[in-house]
Amino acid sequence: MKSIIAKSIVAMGLAAGMASAAHATQGVSDTEIVIGSNGDLSGVFAAFNVGAIKAAQQMFDEVNAAGGIHGRTIRFVVEDHGYQVPRAVQNFNKLVNSDQVFAMILNLGTPHNIAGFPLMESKQVANISPLTAARQMLEGNIDYKYAGFSSYYDQVRAGIRHLVEEKGATKLCSMYIPSDFGQEVFEATRDEAEAAGLEYVDETTHRPDEQEFVGSIQKLRDSGCEIVTMGIAVRPTIIAVGTAKRLGWTDVSFIGSSAGMNTAIAKVPEGVTEGYYAAAGWVDFENRMDVPEVAEWAKAYQDAHGEPVGTAAQLGYGAAKTLVMALEAAGRDLTAESFRTAMEGVQYNDPINDADVNYGEDHLGSTLVVISKIEGGKWVEVGRVDSAGESN
Repeated sequence: MKSIIAKSIVAMGLAAGMASAAHATQGVSDTEIVIGSNGDLSGVFAAFNVGAIKAAQQMFDEVNAAGGIHGRTIRFVVEDHGYQVPRAVQNFNKLVNSDQVFAMILNLGTPHNIAGFPLMESKQVANISPLTAARQMLEGNIDYKYAGFSSYYDQVRAGIRHLVEEKGATKLCSMYIPSDFGQEVFEATRDEAEAAGLEYVDETTHRPDEQEFVGSIQKLRDSGCEIVTMGIAVRPTIIAVGTAKRLGWTDVSFIGSSAGMNTAIAKVPEGVTEGYYAAAGWVDFENRMDVPEVAEWAKAYQDAHGEPVGTAAQLGYGAAKTLVMALEAAGRDLTAESFRTAMEGVQYNDPINDADVNYGEDHLGSTLVVISKIEGGKWVEVGRVDSAGESN
């Protein structure tokens, strides 16, 4: 009898061991997949993050209500770093090593993502559609890196070319945060000036939370700047553009990258930001409400959250859609390797962002650059190019 019991215990142990081996992948169990996000829910770029998290969670809730993905539900663990790099590192450590996430989406901030790469890569945690378009998101080993849209560098250069053609401008300047993010905006401006035979005239650097721009605007105006590229946060962008108008500086064009294309910037009362440009990797939803998918999505978001949809929700939708498609394609035997293969095969038309998505081996979802301008409190598309070199 004791022998039978002992054999049974051994058999149970072997079975448990086999089951454990079958699900040895971090963040994957028989019943759930753990997905993480480390972003700015309370700092200077919260306008890009809060709605994104809500939109992603909404999609995950719908997936879970329909039975999950291959029998597993998605558990979404979200942390707020407030745009502070030390807090971001603490959050990455918690999410990767304590929560043991399988993958991450919508991690906001260029220096923040860079600081988290070693932690994510050490556990083969994929970084999908981060809320930064810096080139560093796809530098080095890209096995676990997937960027959603064209880079800040390509966006800014395309935006400058559009304005030079439209305005005949020849003198470029830049306002930027002296971080990895702002540095890319500056480099794009300087490099485009050199490549196109234009003059890079002047620049100002700023804190992420800076609120006073009178001196900087006067300096750039006195330098004769005709195009000013902007690599600063959401509220500072509004204040800087408004300051220029208040000082009567109207013969200048301000343009941001995708980090400057946000519903909050377009909706400032009294037309403070009218005429501001941004070059991004997507088309704003508001002028496309005649597209049935866009209208249905916007209504579903408002019904679920009791607030109007905005730019951040667009980005959250795109990231969550990509993740869900890859998880489905990876099959029941979900590993870091099977997920990478699935991600490289993700290809679809995203009607919400009006972009064709195709990750492939370069792990870049889209090379589209859309130049938009604020007109009547809305983002209006005024041009588009393919940063890979083809016209659209």
